[in-house]
Amino acid sequence: MAAIDAPRDLRLGWTTELIAAADGFSHGSAGRVSRLDRGWSSVLVSLDEPPLRLRNIGADVAVGDFVVGDEDGERVAHVLPRHSAFVRRASFEGNRAEAHTIAANIGVVVLVHSLASPPNQRRLERELVLGYDSGANPVVVLTKADIVDDPATTVRSLQDVAPDAPVLVASGISGDGIEELRSYAAGNATIALLGASGVGKSTLVNAHVGGSRMRTAVVREGDQRGRHTTTASELIRLPGDGWLIDTPGVRAVSLWSSGRGIEWAFVDIFDLMDNCRFRNCKHDDEPGCAVRAAIEAGQLDPRRLESLKRLVAEEAALEHEQRERLRAMDKRGVRRPKPR
Repeated sequence: MAAIDAPRDLRLGWTTELIAAADGFSHGSAGRVSRLDRGWSSVLVSLDEPPLRLRNIGADVAVGDFVVGDEDGERVAHVLPRHSAFVRRASFEGNRAEAHTIAANIGVVVLVHSLASPPNQRRLERELVLGYDSGANPVVVLTKADIVDDPATTVRSLQDVAPDAPVLVASGISGDGIEELRSYAAGNATIALLGASGVGKSTLVNAHVGGSRMRTAVVREGDQRGRHTTTASELIRLPGDGWLIDTPGVRAVSLWSSGRGIEWAFVDIFDLMDNCRFRNCKHDDEPGCAVRAAIEAGQLDPRRLESLKRLVAEEAALEHEQRERLRAMDKRGVRRPKPR
């Protein structure tokens, strides 16, 4: 087992801040979580050594985290501060007001959509909110460019709801767009792929690593939906340098509490709001509403405004759930979880 004062393998993505945080502990090995399996973490201490297997007892761990093990080398003792984390609401019943961290310490979150399916603007809006709130930079990638004649219509449709995010076209079969996407991982940075099943994430991964590391499956002809060929998030080393986190297909994109994610994802509407006559304009029928004026002039799709209102209401309901959950925990004398 590597000593805590051993030189950090910078190829894992260590930063000055993370090294300083790890050096504050005098026990156990420090490394990066590459995979989670039923209460166990696979932790990379060095690319030249096999990963450690540490228990996650009492630790909130995600793939991509930097952690310090206990002195016995049996469990994760500390999770080092994250500089970014893609978090959504837990999707299983009974945990609606709890967070689920999909990937941590990422520089770019790649929101993957398929050109073989009709563009889903509403899903992308939700993903962008989570992407901006993660602290990473969102990039939209449209896959399966090898099976469509002209992707321009779909590209324009998704650009309309992603005004500040790059929208790229790629194919894991032909290799188009792969080098541009890989450039986001230069300098031992980390990118994370997120999207629904069947959009081609596993094929993209195989194109990046130059092999057939990830199993792929055919999608249904009727709706282009696929099966979950990726069953667990995994940190994958890219040729040369950099890291990629592949994640299982996410069917429901459930919001977690937002920082400024909604504001950044709907920056076009918020810019219009600054020009409304009244500060508390509801953008319904108030005089001097710049948002309604843009809709009437055909410059803003009214469905985008309705989507914004739904997401704001959903976020408010979630924050109410969280307050009620914390209040119930206080009544039962349960210790509150530490904020991350």
